[in-house]
Amino acid sequence: MTSYDRPTTDAHAHPDSSRGSSSAPPGQGAEGAPDGRQVTEAALFEAFGGVRGMVETVVPGLLFVTIFTINKDLHVSAIAALAVSLVLAAVRLVRKDTVKHAFSGVFGVAFGVVFAMMTGNAKDFYLPGMLYTLGLAVAYIVTTLAGVPLIGLMLGPVFKENLSWRTRNPGRKTAYAKASWAWGLILLAKCAILFPLYWWADTTQLGWILIALKIPPFLLAVYLTWIFLAKAPPPIDVFAEMEAKEKAEEEAEERRRTERESLDGVADGLGRDLVQEITAEPPADRPPGGGRHRR
Repeated sequence: MTSYDRPTTDAHAHPDSSRGSSSAPPGQGAEGAPDGRQVTEAALFEAFGGVRGMVETVVPGLLFVTIFTINKDLHVSAIAALAVSLVLAAVRLVRKDTVKHAFSGVFGVAFGVVFAMMTGNAKDFYLPGMLYTLGLAVAYIVTTLAGVPLIGLMLGPVFKENLSWRTRNPGRKTAYAKASWAWGLILLAKCAILFPLYWWADTTQLGWILIALKIPPFLLAVYLTWIFLAKAPPPIDVFAEMEAKEKAEEEAEERRRTERESLDGVADGLGRDLVQEITAEPPADRPPGGGRHRR
């Protein structure tokens, strides 16, 4: 167990101890710092891509189902969806933005295109995404049952707390568990709607229903995550702790070096005094031989 995973009894582990009365304006802490809700909101936007990430997730599928509804041409619909996803990724590259959300969309669309082209069934364009959603729902639930909720693994680095919430911040571990349950159950409910439609509905019906279910469940899960984490104890910034530890070690080493230099200076001074005393000539009135007379 590392020094950042050991149990602690500081204010991070007790939410009440860090929430005293304050005259700071709403949305800020006692010293003007952003409160837990603002920090959580910013972290969620960073982790899930915000509005732009949602747009990049929806647009390729929307273009596919629109074109297919009009002309029933699988190849044109698939190529158009893949092209727009590549354009969105290229825009992020040109602007030097984070590309993980755009590229995840590109890979998702590419898999859908490959499946649909291989089988010749336009509905298979949606199958990889549906399987991914099912797998993600199972992962949220299984990791929560195992004591390491997936949402905590995802957001821990964003909050600069890494895995400290597992043993040092039980309130946040509980919040992450609740959020992971919410994500898992919401995604399972979405799969319970989509998979029967995959077998019973036609491509156009499945596509429009899938587009309609793209954003609302996601927003609900993000909102519940925000509620759970905003009420949880603040994260423990292990990066700041490591920096403080390194700084303390450097200061301690500097003090030891200064002390060694001081002791060396004292020792050198005493040595010089002793050498001078030993090598000094005896007084002129003292006879040689230590003052003893010959017989």
